[in-house]
Amino acid sequence: MRFLAAIFSRQVFAVLFLSAILAACTVVVDDGPGPRPRPPRPEPQFCTKQYEPVCARRGGDRQTFANACLADRAGYRIVRDGACHGGDGGDGGGEKTFCTREYAPVCARRHGEMRTFPNACEARASDYRIVGEGPC
Repeated sequence: MRFLAAIFSRQVFAVLFLSAILAACTVVVDDGPGPRPRPPRPEPQFCTKQYEPVCARRGGDRQTFANACLADRAGYRIVRDGACHGGDGGDGGGEKTFCTREYAPVCARRHGEMRTFPNACEARASDYRIVGEGPC
């Protein structure tokens, strides 16, 4: 019995000793002076192929994407549903947006200007971003 206790205590001692040695080993990686790079933004693994066009902007560039996921993945901010129109850099080819005459007022903004529109479609067609429901 004493023999087993001696072997067991040696094994415990060896495990504790090796654990202490391993715990003391650390690796420090220094990239040098300067700002640390930002971690990459998590992106969706895939986007579905449904066609729900959106007009999106990045800086001064406007582009029509097949859906919001593809626009977001490319780093663009969605401006409105539907294709980009006319001279705003999209591929809409100058086509008009047709909106219903329903009255559901919204408050929208473009370049710091606030304006009330009769409905959300009218606001988006005028290249305004909706900031609230109801008049401004």
